[in-house]
Amino acid sequence: MLAVEKISKNFVGVKALEDVSLELPGGIVTAIIGENGAGKSTLMKILSGVYTDYEGTVFYQGEPVKFQNTKDAQELGICIIHQELNLIPHLSIRENIFLGREPLNSFGFLDLPKMRKESKKLLHRLKLDLDPSTPVYRLKVGEQQLVEIAKALSLDSQVIIMDEPTSAISDTEVEILFEIIDNLKKEGKAIAYISHKLGELFRIAERYVVLRDGIMIEAGEMQEMTEDLIIQKMVGREIEIHRNQYKKTFQEKVLDVRNVSVKNSKLPNKLLLNNISFELSKGEVLGIFGLMGAGRTELMETLFGVRTHEEGEIYINGQKHHINSPMEAMKAGLAFVPEDRKLDGLVLGMDISNNISLTVVNRILSSGFLSSSKEKVLAEKYMIELNIKASSSRQTVEKLSGGNQQKVVLAKWLATGPKILLLDEPTRGIDINAKNEIYKLIKKLASEGLGLIVVSSELPEILAVSDRVMTMAEGRILKIITINKDTSEDEILKAAMLEIGKTNNKTK
Repeated sequence: MLAVEKISKNFVGVKALEDVSLELPGGIVTAIIGENGAGKSTLMKILSGVYTDYEGTVFYQGEPVKFQNTKDAQELGICIIHQELNLIPHLSIRENIFLGREPLNSFGFLDLPKMRKESKKLLHRLKLDLDPSTPVYRLKVGEQQLVEIAKALSLDSQVIIMDEPTSAISDTEVEILFEIIDNLKKEGKAIAYISHKLGELFRIAERYVVLRDGIMIEAGEMQEMTEDLIIQKMVGREIEIHRNQYKKTFQEKVLDVRNVSVKNSKLPNKLLLNNISFELSKGEVLGIFGLMGAGRTELMETLFGVRTHEEGEIYINGQKHHINSPMEAMKAGLAFVPEDRKLDGLVLGMDISNNISLTVVNRILSSGFLSSSKEKVLAEKYMIELNIKASSSRQTVEKLSGGNQQKVVLAKWLATGPKILLLDEPTRGIDINAKNEIYKLIKKLASEGLGLIVVSSELPEILAVSDRVMTMAEGRILKIITINKDTSEDEILKAAMLEIGKTNNKTK
């Protein structure tokens, strides 16, 4: 269906792709595998018309093609679901789905009823109960990801490129997406699927292509591979995930949350957070697990002052704090790495040193002016400590891989010298090697006495870093489990799912 021959692409000082050749047959899923920075997203952007300046040839159904823009690719039958959301926040769901190809009525005006009807069908197909007129900025990241998928499905393309489509959605929504992919395969569509979740690839893909440092290393059948072999081919060496040792004792309490509740601005009779109480000790990693809508992100935002709580108390090192803004949270010793690094964590057009110094501007002043030399020293310190791979501290952040961007966000907050670090999906959309580096960093920070709260949708990640895990659903804490060597993913999942079932039965 789609093939590339000897594709090369250079950025300033970086060779992103070198003589890459591969095929995407119809009716099957081809997994495109590689570390962050391996060239996967660059290749997919060439195939979908985002990048037009490259060497080599793209063939569509046997014929050479050259796209001038993404619209050319779409009209031919190629679409992409981007890893980073490509939606317009203040437009509605239906406006985003039909952006650039809006249907018109006989009077030449937007055919809003048709847009609403078609959008409703697509949302229903994804089992997403949302009003198509809802502005996108009101949606959670996971819901926005599903709107991206709906947008791609509306194009009825022959080749569908999925770049980390499940990075922000729950297991339930993943199952729905996989059902849709199965149907697309039956229709003969060619699907390129990029994911760092190896379990997904073995479940959904028939073929694989491995990229490393911009070079195509190998292609073959998924049934002939194992996870360990895939990882070795991705990174050129074995990667061992360092598990938690489960032998810690904690004495000093650093955070005490008592009976915190937060109102739902959309539904006044419902609470976003309902009577939340828990403690965090110095040197402890508390994992938070729950399905979409559980209230995990809302809890983190409340602790950091993004949301205000009407009821309850927050104590830090035994002292009561009224945290009503991020500035007050920072003064109290909190730092927050948000779920969406590109929207909330970084200024993409600025360089590494600018981004890292944003939280500590007062420390890089000289006679009242910003000091470039102090800023550079600060940035280079964290580039070494966190192994941030870049040409220099003056490299623009948007040009970095996802893993290195996440390390810049971490550096920005570590520069404040926090007592408590809040991490919301800290490894979303990054490869296994970068994940392992962040896991090691989390454990190192905990060993130095920092208290950490880690929200994650990945149970292996929760087990890898947490000392205790707190399950949540519908804005409530369900259970707090102390992790030991016998704790399983099933136990944590059941702690969330069974209680939800009980709640639903009571409601019925």
